[in-house]
Amino acid sequence: MIAADNLEPGSARLLTVSDTGKIRHLPRSALSLLFSPGDLVVANDAATLPASLAGIHADSSRPIEVRLAAWIAVGDPCRFIAVVFGTGDHRVRTEERPAPPQLLAGDKLKLGPLTATVERLHGYPRLVSLRFSGAPEQILAGMARHGRPIQYAHVPEPLALWDTWTAVAAEPLAFEPPSAGFVLDWRTIAAWRRRGVGFASLTHAAGISSTGDAVMDLRLPFDEPYRIPAATAAAIARTKATGGRVIAIGTSVVRALEHAASAPGGFRAGDGLAQGRIGPRSRLRLVDTILSGVHQPGESHFELLRAFAGDLVLDRVSLMLEAWNYRAHEFGDSVLIERQAPGREDYTERPAGITATSIWAGGGPYSMRAAFMKQTMVA
Repeated sequence: MIAADNLEPGSARLLTVSDTGKIRHLPRSALSLLFSPGDLVVANDAATLPASLAGIHADSSRPIEVRLAAWIAVGDPCRFIAVVFGTGDHRVRTEERPAPPQLLAGDKLKLGPLTATVERLHGYPRLVSLRFSGAPEQILAGMARHGRPIQYAHVPEPLALWDTWTAVAAEPLAFEPPSAGFVLDWRTIAAWRRRGVGFASLTHAAGISSTGDAVMDLRLPFDEPYRIPAATAAAIARTKATGGRVIAIGTSVVRALEHAASAPGGFRAGDGLAQGRIGPRSRLRLVDTILSGVHQPGESHFELLRAFAGDLVLDRVSLMLEAWNYRAHEFGDSVLIERQAPGREDYTERPAGITATSIWAGGGPYSMRAAFMKQTMVA
Protein backbone atom coordinates (compact mmCIF):
# COMPACT_ATOMS: atom_id res chain seq x y z
CA MET A 1 0.00 0.00 0.00
CA ILE A 2 1.69 3.19 -1.16
CA ALA A 3 1.22 6.51 0.59
CA ALA A 4 -0.85 7.89 -2.27
CA ASP A 5 -3.44 5.14 -1.78
CA ASN A 6 -4.24 6.57 1.66
CA LEU A 7 -5.22 9.96 0.25
CA GLU A 8 -8.85 10.95 -0.08
CA PRO A 9 -10.07 10.74 -3.70
CA GLY A 10 -9.30 13.95 -5.54
CA SER A 11 -7.17 15.34 -2.70
CA ALA A 12 -3.89 15.49 -4.65
CA ARG A 13 -2.90 19.09 -5.30
CA LEU A 14 -1.08 21.08 -7.93
CA LEU A 15 0.72 24.39 -7.50
CA THR A 16 1.24 26.20 -10.81
CA VAL A 17 3.69 29.00 -11.59
CA SER A 18 3.08 31.01 -14.78
CA ASP A 19 5.83 32.50 -16.94
CA THR A 20 5.21 35.81 -15.14
CA GLY A 21 5.60 34.23 -11.69
CA LYS A 22 1.88 34.10 -10.82
CA ILE A 23 1.11 31.23 -8.42
CA ARG A 24 -2.15 29.27 -8.30
CA HIS A 25 -3.38 26.37 -6.17
CA LEU A 26 -5.42 23.78 -8.07
CA PRO A 27 -6.63 20.23 -7.61
CA ARG A 28 -4.35 17.94 -9.59
CA SER A 29 -7.40 16.75 -11.52
CA ALA A 30 -7.28 20.14 -13.31
CA LEU A 31 -4.14 18.96 -15.10
CA SER A 32 -6.21 17.64 -18.01
CA LEU A 33 -7.41 21.20 -18.76
CA LEU A 34 -4.23 23.25 -18.35
CA PHE A 35 -2.48 22.83 -21.70
CA SER A 36 -3.39 24.25 -25.11
CA PRO A 37 -3.95 22.63 -28.49
CA GLY A 38 -0.57 22.21 -30.16
CA ASP A 39 1.28 21.65 -26.88
CA LEU A 40 3.16 18.38 -26.33
CA VAL A 41 3.50 16.49 -23.04
CA VAL A 42 6.60 14.25 -22.81
CA ALA A 43 6.93 11.56 -20.12
CA ASN A 44 9.60 9.08 -19.05
CA ASP A 45 8.35 5.52 -19.67
CA ALA A 46 11.14 3.73 -17.76
CA ALA A 47 9.90 1.15 -15.27
CA THR A 48 11.73 0.72 -11.98
CA LEU A 49 14.18 -2.06 -11.18
CA PRO A 50 14.07 -4.02 -7.90
CA ALA A 51 17.33 -2.24 -7.08
CA SER A 52 17.50 -2.83 -3.30
CA LEU A 53 19.22 -6.12 -2.47
CA ALA A 54 19.68 -7.29 1.13
CA GLY A 55 22.46 -9.71 2.04
CA ILE A 56 25.74 -10.17 3.86
CA HIS A 57 29.38 -9.20 3.39
CA ALA A 58 30.96 -12.63 2.94
CA ASP A 59 34.28 -11.85 4.68
CA SER A 60 32.68 -10.50 7.86
CA SER A 61 29.21 -12.15 7.72
CA ARG A 62 27.75 -8.74 8.60
CA PRO A 63 24.42 -7.65 7.09
CA ILE A 64 24.36 -5.13 4.25
CA GLU A 65 21.96 -3.53 1.82
CA VAL A 66 23.06 -2.86 -1.75
CA ARG A 67 21.24 -0.15 -3.67
CA LEU A 68 22.02 -0.27 -7.37
CA ALA A 69 22.56 3.31 -8.48
CA ALA A 70 23.79 3.44 -12.09
CA TRP A 71 24.39 1.25 -15.12
CA ILE A 72 27.95 0.59 -16.21
CA ALA A 73 26.67 -0.77 -19.52
CA VAL A 74 22.93 -0.40 -20.01
CA GLY A 75 21.25 -3.73 -20.63
CA ASP A 76 24.13 -5.64 -19.05
CA PRO A 77 22.81 -6.79 -15.63
CA CYS A 78 26.23 -8.11 -14.62
CA ARG A 79 27.81 -4.77 -13.65
CA PHE A 80 26.48 -1.75 -11.75
CA ILE A 81 27.53 1.23 -9.68
CA ALA A 82 26.04 0.73 -6.21
CA VAL A 83 25.72 2.35 -2.80
CA VAL A 84 26.19 -0.09 0.09
CA PHE A 85 24.76 0.35 3.60
CA GLY A 86 25.26 -1.53 6.84
CA THR A 87 22.54 -2.82 9.17
CA GLY A 88 18.96 -1.63 8.94
CA ASP A 89 16.43 -1.21 6.17
CA HIS A 90 14.27 1.45 4.52
CA ARG A 91 12.50 2.24 7.81
CA VAL A 92 15.69 3.92 9.05
CA ARG A 93 16.34 7.34 7.52
CA THR A 94 19.00 7.06 4.84
CA GLU A 95 21.13 9.71 6.55
CA GLU A 96 21.16 7.59 9.72
CA ARG A 97 22.09 4.28 8.13
CA PRO A 98 25.46 2.95 9.32
CA ALA A 99 28.29 2.36 6.88
CA PRO A 100 28.89 -1.17 5.63
CA PRO A 101 31.87 -3.24 6.75
CA GLN A 102 35.09 -2.02 5.17
CA LEU A 103 34.88 -2.93 1.51
CA LEU A 104 37.88 -3.82 -0.63
CA ALA A 105 38.23 -4.77 -4.27
CA GLY A 106 37.60 -8.50 -4.59
CA ASP A 107 35.18 -8.74 -1.64
CA LYS A 108 32.16 -10.99 -2.15
CA LEU A 109 28.62 -9.92 -1.30
CA LYS A 110 25.97 -12.62 -0.84
CA LEU A 111 22.63 -11.13 -1.88
CA GLY A 112 20.03 -13.86 -1.56
CA PRO A 113 20.48 -16.12 -4.60
CA LEU A 114 23.02 -13.71 -6.11
CA THR A 115 26.74 -13.22 -5.59
CA ALA A 116 28.43 -9.94 -6.42
CA THR A 117 32.11 -9.00 -6.38
CA VAL A 118 33.38 -5.53 -5.51
CA GLU A 119 35.42 -4.44 -8.53
CA ARG A 120 36.52 -1.03 -7.22
CA LEU A 121 35.67 1.81 -4.85
CA HIS A 122 34.87 5.30 -6.10
CA GLY A 123 36.38 7.55 -3.46
CA TYR A 124 33.77 6.87 -0.80
CA PRO A 125 33.56 3.90 1.61
CA ARG A 126 30.23 2.75 0.22
CA LEU A 127 30.23 3.78 -3.45
CA VAL A 128 31.43 0.79 -5.45
CA SER A 129 31.38 -0.97 -8.79
CA LEU A 130 29.90 -4.47 -8.58
CA ARG A 131 30.03 -7.46 -10.88
CA PHE A 132 27.37 -10.14 -10.48
CA SER A 133 28.17 -13.78 -11.13
CA GLY A 134 26.11 -15.89 -13.49
CA ALA A 135 24.33 -15.60 -16.80
CA PRO A 136 22.28 -12.43 -17.42
CA GLU A 137 18.97 -14.28 -17.29
CA GLN A 138 19.92 -15.85 -13.93
CA ILE A 139 20.88 -12.45 -12.52
CA LEU A 140 17.63 -10.87 -13.67
CA ALA A 141 15.63 -13.75 -12.19
CA GLY A 142 17.50 -13.43 -8.89
CA MET A 143 16.89 -9.67 -8.79
CA ALA A 144 13.20 -10.16 -9.53
CA ARG A 145 12.75 -12.75 -6.79
CA HIS A 146 15.00 -11.27 -4.11
CA GLY A 147 15.22 -7.55 -4.84
CA ARG A 148 12.86 -4.83 -3.72
CA PRO A 149 12.34 -1.30 -5.00
CA ILE A 150 14.47 1.32 -3.30
CA GLN A 151 12.39 3.19 -0.77
CA TYR A 152 12.81 5.65 2.07
CA ALA A 153 11.56 6.05 5.61
CA HIS A 154 8.66 8.38 4.74
CA VAL A 155 6.83 5.30 3.36
CA PRO A 156 7.21 2.70 6.14
CA GLU A 157 5.10 0.00 4.48
CA PRO A 158 7.12 -2.20 2.09
CA LEU A 159 6.45 -1.31 -1.53
CA ALA A 160 5.69 -3.89 -4.17
CA LEU A 161 7.63 -3.44 -7.39
CA TRP A 162 4.57 -2.41 -9.37
CA ASP A 163 3.82 0.31 -6.79
CA THR A 164 6.80 2.13 -8.31
CA TRP A 165 5.71 1.79 -11.94
CA THR A 166 3.83 4.66 -13.57
CA ALA A 167 0.88 4.09 -15.89
CA VAL A 168 3.20 4.37 -18.91
CA ALA A 169 6.03 2.21 -17.51
CA ALA A 170 7.68 -0.05 -20.09
CA GLU A 171 11.22 -1.39 -19.72
CA PRO A 172 12.73 -1.56 -16.18
CA LEU A 173 15.82 0.61 -16.55
CA ALA A 174 15.35 3.17 -13.75
CA PHE A 175 16.78 2.71 -10.25
CA GLU A 176 14.07 4.85 -8.68
CA PRO A 177 10.73 5.72 -10.26
CA PRO A 178 10.41 8.75 -12.55
CA SER A 179 7.93 9.81 -9.90
CA ALA A 180 6.47 12.91 -11.55
CA GLY A 181 4.82 10.40 -13.89
CA PHE A 182 2.56 9.13 -11.10
CA VAL A 183 0.20 11.97 -12.09
CA LEU A 184 -0.48 10.22 -15.39
CA ASP A 185 -3.44 8.03 -16.12
CA TRP A 186 -5.01 7.05 -19.40
CA ARG A 187 -8.10 9.20 -18.76
CA THR A 188 -5.94 12.34 -18.51
CA ILE A 189 -3.92 11.40 -21.59
CA ALA A 190 -7.13 10.77 -23.53
CA ALA A 191 -8.50 14.15 -22.41
CA TRP A 192 -5.36 15.87 -23.68
CA ARG A 193 -5.63 14.18 -27.04
CA ARG A 194 -9.30 15.17 -27.42
CA ARG A 195 -8.22 18.76 -26.86
CA GLY A 196 -5.36 18.58 -29.38
CA VAL A 197 -2.59 18.25 -26.78
CA GLY A 198 -0.01 15.70 -27.88
CA PHE A 199 1.62 13.02 -25.75
CA ALA A 200 4.97 11.30 -26.32
CA SER A 201 7.52 9.39 -24.27
CA LEU A 202 11.22 8.74 -23.96
CA THR A 203 13.19 6.32 -21.79
CA HIS A 204 15.59 7.70 -19.19
CA ALA A 205 17.34 5.51 -16.61
CA ALA A 206 16.48 7.67 -13.59
CA GLY A 207 18.99 7.23 -10.78
CA ILE A 208 18.82 7.39 -7.00
CA SER A 209 17.75 10.56 -5.22
CA SER A 210 19.80 10.17 -2.03
CA THR A 211 22.92 8.31 -0.91
CA GLY A 212 22.59 9.27 2.75
CA ASP A 213 25.90 11.17 2.57
CA ALA A 214 25.69 14.94 2.06
CA VAL A 215 29.07 15.10 0.33
CA MET A 216 28.34 12.17 -1.97
CA ASP A 217 24.92 13.66 -2.76
CA LEU A 218 26.73 16.59 -4.39
CA ARG A 219 27.67 14.14 -7.17
CA LEU A 220 24.01 13.45 -7.90
CA PRO A 221 22.58 12.93 -10.35
CA PHE A 222 25.03 10.39 -11.71
CA ASP A 223 25.34 10.16 -15.48
CA GLU A 224 22.07 8.69 -16.77
CA PRO A 225 21.50 7.03 -20.15
CA TYR A 226 18.43 7.84 -22.20
CA ARG A 227 16.77 6.93 -25.48
CA ILE A 228 14.62 9.31 -27.52
CA PRO A 229 12.44 7.50 -30.11
CA ALA A 230 12.18 8.89 -33.61
CA ALA A 231 8.44 9.48 -33.17
CA THR A 232 9.07 11.58 -30.05
CA ALA A 233 11.79 13.64 -31.75
CA ALA A 234 9.46 14.27 -34.70
CA ALA A 235 6.61 15.31 -32.40
CA ILE A 236 8.89 17.77 -30.60
CA ALA A 237 10.07 19.24 -33.89
CA ARG A 238 6.45 19.73 -35.05
CA THR A 239 5.50 21.32 -31.74
CA LYS A 240 8.36 23.80 -31.87
CA ALA A 241 7.72 24.61 -35.54
CA THR A 242 4.06 25.47 -34.84
CA GLY A 243 4.66 27.49 -31.69
CA GLY A 244 3.45 24.90 -29.18
CA ARG A 245 5.00 24.25 -25.79
CA VAL A 246 6.97 21.19 -24.71
CA ILE A 247 5.89 20.12 -21.23
CA ALA A 248 8.25 17.72 -19.45
CA ILE A 249 6.82 15.30 -16.89
CA GLY A 250 9.69 15.23 -14.42
CA THR A 251 13.32 16.22 -14.13
CA SER A 252 14.55 13.11 -15.96
CA VAL A 253 12.71 14.19 -19.12
CA VAL A 254 14.30 17.65 -18.87
CA ARG A 255 17.76 16.12 -18.49
CA ALA A 256 17.30 13.86 -21.51
CA LEU A 257 15.83 16.48 -23.84
CA GLU A 258 18.19 19.29 -22.91
CA HIS A 259 21.25 17.06 -23.14
CA ALA A 260 20.15 15.88 -26.58
CA ALA A 261 19.48 19.47 -27.66
CA SER A 262 23.01 20.53 -26.62
CA ALA A 263 24.72 17.85 -28.72
CA PRO A 264 26.75 18.84 -31.80
CA GLY A 265 24.38 18.93 -34.74
CA GLY A 266 21.38 19.73 -32.57
CA PHE A 267 18.48 17.71 -31.25
CA ARG A 268 17.76 14.33 -32.79
CA ALA A 269 16.44 10.89 -31.89
CA GLY A 270 18.74 8.23 -30.48
CA ASP A 271 20.71 7.25 -27.41
CA GLY A 272 22.61 9.58 -25.13
CA LEU A 273 24.14 9.98 -21.69
CA ALA A 274 22.87 12.91 -19.62
CA GLN A 275 25.81 14.35 -17.68
CA GLY A 276 26.24 17.05 -15.07
CA ARG A 277 23.58 19.17 -13.41
CA ILE A 278 21.06 21.54 -14.90
CA GLY A 279 20.87 24.66 -12.76
CA PRO A 280 20.23 28.40 -12.59
CA ARG A 281 22.60 29.35 -15.39
CA SER A 282 21.53 26.61 -17.78
CA ARG A 283 20.00 27.72 -21.06
CA LEU A 284 16.95 25.60 -21.80
CA ARG A 285 16.65 24.88 -25.51
CA LEU A 286 13.57 22.66 -25.76
CA VAL A 287 11.52 22.39 -22.60
CA ASP A 288 9.07 25.20 -21.86
CA THR A 289 7.31 23.83 -18.77
CA ILE A 290 8.07 21.21 -16.13
CA LEU A 291 5.67 19.19 -14.01
CA SER A 292 7.54 17.90 -10.99
CA GLY A 293 7.09 16.67 -7.46
CA VAL A 294 7.66 18.84 -4.40
CA HIS A 295 11.42 19.18 -3.83
CA GLN A 296 13.51 20.83 -1.16
CA PRO A 297 16.14 23.56 -1.76
CA GLY A 298 19.59 22.06 -2.10
CA GLU A 299 18.41 18.84 -3.74
CA SER A 300 19.60 18.22 -7.31
CA HIS A 301 15.95 18.12 -8.45
CA PHE A 302 15.33 21.56 -6.95
CA GLU A 303 18.51 22.91 -8.57
CA LEU A 304 17.07 21.90 -11.94
CA LEU A 305 13.92 23.93 -11.23
CA ARG A 306 16.17 27.00 -10.97
CA ALA A 307 16.67 26.76 -14.74
CA PHE A 308 12.94 27.53 -15.11
CA ALA A 309 12.40 30.24 -12.49
CA GLY A 310 14.47 32.71 -10.51
CA ASP A 311 15.27 32.36 -6.84
CA LEU A 312 12.74 35.00 -5.75
CA VAL A 313 9.94 33.09 -7.45
CA LEU A 314 11.11 29.74 -6.10
CA ASP A 315 11.43 31.20 -2.59
CA ARG A 316 7.76 32.20 -2.83
CA VAL A 317 6.90 28.74 -4.12
CA SER A 318 8.72 27.07 -1.22
CA LEU A 319 6.91 29.27 1.30
CA MET A 320 3.56 28.49 -0.32
CA LEU A 321 4.24 24.76 -0.37
CA GLU A 322 5.10 24.79 3.31
CA ALA A 323 2.22 27.07 4.35
CA TRP A 324 -0.33 24.99 2.44
CA ASN A 325 1.13 21.67 3.65
CA TYR A 326 1.87 20.23 0.23
CA ARG A 327 3.05 16.63 0.38
CA ALA A 328 6.63 16.03 -0.74
CA HIS A 329 8.38 12.88 -1.98
CA GLU A 330 7.49 10.55 -4.82
CA PHE A 331 3.86 9.90 -3.87
CA GLY A 332 3.03 13.49 -2.97
CA ASP A 333 1.63 16.60 -4.63
CA SER A 334 2.88 18.31 -7.77
CA VAL A 335 4.30 21.61 -9.03
CA LEU A 336 3.97 22.96 -12.58
CA ILE A 337 6.47 25.69 -13.52
CA GLU A 338 6.47 27.58 -16.81
CA ARG A 339 9.86 28.80 -17.99
CA GLN A 340 10.45 32.42 -17.02
CA ALA A 341 11.69 35.10 -19.39
CA PRO A 342 15.11 34.26 -20.91
CA GLY A 343 18.26 36.30 -20.50
CA ARG A 344 20.33 34.53 -17.88
CA GLU A 345 23.84 33.47 -18.82
CA ASP A 346 24.66 29.89 -19.70
CA TYR A 347 25.47 27.52 -16.86
CA THR A 348 28.82 25.77 -16.81
CA GLU A 349 28.03 22.22 -15.82
CA ARG A 350 29.92 20.48 -13.05
CA PRO A 351 32.31 17.67 -13.92
CA ALA A 352 30.55 14.47 -14.87
CA GLY A 353 30.07 11.82 -12.22
CA ILE A 354 29.88 8.09 -12.88
CA THR A 355 30.03 7.41 -16.61
CA ALA A 356 28.39 4.48 -18.31
CA THR A 357 30.67 2.88 -20.89
CA SER A 358 28.01 2.01 -23.44
CA ILE A 359 24.39 2.82 -24.11
CA TRP A 360 21.84 0.05 -24.48
CA ALA A 361 24.55 -2.46 -25.32
CA GLY A 362 23.31 -5.21 -27.58
CA GLY A 363 20.01 -3.49 -28.31
CA GLY A 364 18.62 -3.34 -24.79
CA PRO A 365 16.79 -5.54 -22.30
CA TYR A 366 13.45 -5.50 -24.10
CA SER A 367 12.01 -8.49 -22.24
CA MET A 368 13.04 -7.38 -18.75
CA ARG A 369 9.70 -5.92 -17.65
CA ALA A 370 7.84 -9.12 -18.50
CA ALA A 371 10.54 -11.18 -16.78
CA PHE A 372 10.24 -9.18 -13.58
CA MET A 373 6.45 -9.45 -13.61
CA LYS A 374 6.65 -13.22 -14.12
CA GLN A 375 9.29 -13.80 -11.45
CA THR A 376 7.66 -11.66 -8.78
CA MET A 377 4.24 -13.20 -9.41
CA VAL A 378 5.75 -16.69 -9.12
CA ALA A 379 7.69 -15.74 -5.98
